[in-house]
Amino acid sequence: MKNTITVAIVQSALYWEDIDKNLSQFEDMMDKIPKSADLVVFPETFSTGFTMNVASIGDSSGKTLAWMHRMAEEHKKFIAGSCIIQENGNYHNRLFWATPEGEVEYYDKRHLFRVGREQEQFTSGDRRVITDLGPFRILLQICYDLRFPVFSRNRGDYDAILYVANWPAVRQHVWDTLLTARAMENQAYVIGVNRTGMDGEGVEHTGGSCVIAPTGIIKARLNHQPGLLVSSLDIQEIRAFRSKFPASEDADDFQLL
Repeated sequence: MKNTITVAIVQSALYWEDIDKNLSQFEDMMDKIPKSADLVVFPETFSTGFTMNVASIGDSSGKTLAWMHRMAEEHKKFIAGSCIIQENGNYHNRLFWATPEGEVEYYDKRHLFRVGREQEQFTSGDRRVITDLGPFRILLQICYDLRFPVFSRNRGDYDAILYVANWPAVRQHVWDTLLTARAMENQAYVIGVNRTGMDGEGVEHTGGSCVIAPTGIIKARLNHQPGLLVSSLDIQEIRAFRSKFPASEDADDFQLL
């Protein structure tokens, strides 16, 4: 088994409430992804934008997930990104993880963004989800989850955290600061994937997608423009750092209720 995985982050503006246009632009971007990439990640609600018009735009047909399955199979890569899903009369902000073999895992956003009234339209998730890619165990998280460190606390069960987001420009410094904090306190890689551009509610987004090492050092970062960021994660690097600085052995025990 190889010691590294390569992640390709797609940072882009989104077409407001237009699934077909968004999927079309991301399909074009897939052709630019290096063959060396194992995982391709899109932002939160990448097929619609962060809309609360769930009754009219919720993807009850499964179009976005079907597209992710097709991209994963055609390009032989893992594909991750969240979208609005209707299920059993409820709407979820659901982060899908599609594999090249046609399998899928998912995480429903636990912390719904009260300022944006997300809790009025969506049903929150009730479980942490950790998935595997090569030697890495990866915790799946969505946007506002970043503000809640207890929920993402490393219990020795993961090596990297993936955050997909529609994080606004007005709180860009919070995004930058908390991503670094999550990496350092959990001794894990952090992969942060944000969008750019103005959304349909007039909210500006300025990207800042990045990969951060367990030490808190930024390995790679995109600034304010749309683009593609490719970075490799090394499991030996993280194991060596944890062995040299075993802070997890002094961590407080707790239970999530």
